[in-house]
Amino acid sequence: MDKSQYFYRTVVFTRKAGIVALADINNPQESTKLEEWFGVVISLADGKHTLQELIDFMAKQYPQKPERLDDTLESVIERLLEGNMLKLSDTAVELPYYLAAPIEQLDIEKAQKLIKEDGYSVH
Repeated sequence: MDKSQYFYRTVVFTRKAGIVALADINNPQESTKLEEWFGVVISLADGKHTLQELIDFMAKQYPQKPERLDDTLESVIERLLEGNMLKLSDTAVELPYYLAAPIEQLDIEKAQKLIKEDGYSVH
């Protein structure tokens, strides 16, 4: 895996009480909780950071870097890529409004309008 690539989410998400879940822009009360590692990666996938920066950031969350941290993150990234919840890019990516922040920080009507205008397929 090329760790110099930028990673970005392709899903609308929510973050409440430290729990990250997939959100439905057309029914904001509905959400699907993500496994903790998936939630961490999705919430950090802003398109402005590389995979190496993700690994470095996560390593700093521990007094001593866990032995298999790189392998765990690579596995999570691969599964999110397979599920089309995450994409990689050689350059930084500017996320559209409706993907840039947790759903509770969005103007829902504006997000719905922009999704429709963009022809974006909501996952």
